[in-house]
Amino acid sequence: MSEKRKNCLLLAALILLVAGLAVTGILLPDQQISLTERRSLAQLPTVSVSLVLDKSFSEAFDSYSQDQFPFREWFRRVRAWTNRLVFRLRDDNGIYIEDGYAAKIEYPLDEASVSHAAARFSYVYERYLADAGSAVYVSVVPDKGYFLAGKHGAPAMDEEKLTDLLAGQMPYASYIDLFPVLSLEDYYATDIHWRQEKIVPAARVLLQKMKEDSGNPTDPVIPAAMDGGDTKDTALQEADVPAEDGGYTTEKASDAFYGVYCGQTALSLAPDLLYYLDSEWLFGCTVWDYEAQKEIPVYDLSQAAGRDPYSMFLGGSRALLTITNPAASSDRELLLFRDSFGSSIAPLLAEGYAKITLIDIRYISPELLDRFVTFDGQDVLFLYSVSVLNHSETIR
Repeated sequence: MSEKRKNCLLLAALILLVAGLAVTGILLPDQQISLTERRSLAQLPTVSVSLVLDKSFSEAFDSYSQDQFPFREWFRRVRAWTNRLVFRLRDDNGIYIEDGYAAKIEYPLDEASVSHAAARFSYVYERYLADAGSAVYVSVVPDKGYFLAGKHGAPAMDEEKLTDLLAGQMPYASYIDLFPVLSLEDYYATDIHWRQEKIVPAARVLLQKMKEDSGNPTDPVIPAAMDGGDTKDTALQEADVPAEDGGYTTEKASDAFYGVYCGQTALSLAPDLLYYLDSEWLFGCTVWDYEAQKEIPVYDLSQAAGRDPYSMFLGGSRALLTITNPAASSDRELLLFRDSFGSSIAPLLAEGYAKITLIDIRYISPELLDRFVTFDGQDVLFLYSVSVLNHSETIR
């Protein structure tokens, strides 16, 4: 076969491939969401003269064509494995995998973002708490990369500097340090969040500090920590979780928890196991959802098999919730300003409080809080993760 004929055949094959993908893209219906990435996909933009002139249409159409490309998931996997195995790239979409754990590069430290978060917390304090007689606390949930990035050479921010910066701008709040009682094994291998069955020590530290400051420095009400011994938990092996420890029963919600990093990397990651802690007193707690205007379960097990299994804890992202514990040994109340990490630790904090109000000011404006919450001497805890503090544009 002549060289010219080979080139013609190659060009014809390329034209057929491009034309085939184009026709397939036209015939296939547009997808609304990406289940693996847990996000909405761009839709075909509306054409108008103004959008064309200011280039908004071209930008929107570019996003649409990428999100609706035929066989997009297959191509994403090919690209991800090629980058990892052929080009030996350490990360994909900012996510790297080491020691069986997937983590997102959280770098560099955005001091302006931390200051914005502190300013919004200070607004809440000045408007509602300064004269309410409340004891106010602040605590930071370290990013998984804090325990993983350094020893593998991945970029890592100075998280101690972040906490110092935040606490320094909140002089009215006592800082509670969770870093010493957390480790890599306390996080899911495929997800950003911490594992409820591993964070009893963190709950113990928070409750102990807040109880000491209440003027009753007795033994903490939270049961003894479940540290799981020296067994390392990864997505590749079953967690060594005792069936019963410290008053809690450890229950399995799912054998296959595919965290957010599974879809974002497009790599085939082994799933985590999803556990939750239960007890007789926790079983008697009730949760009120102000948005839905109804009672919801502490653990919604139907969501354990859904798109975002972590949402089984208190129903996931909610602007305003209250947990009421009829078995509480006191009438103390807690206002918990939080992000998604608070969903799994709040049930454990309910051991020490008759009522906990969870407030997520990413979803409700602080200006509206006094319509739903009476500020009257409750303990107050601002508990936020490094990832939210370093990207605090979501905090209203």
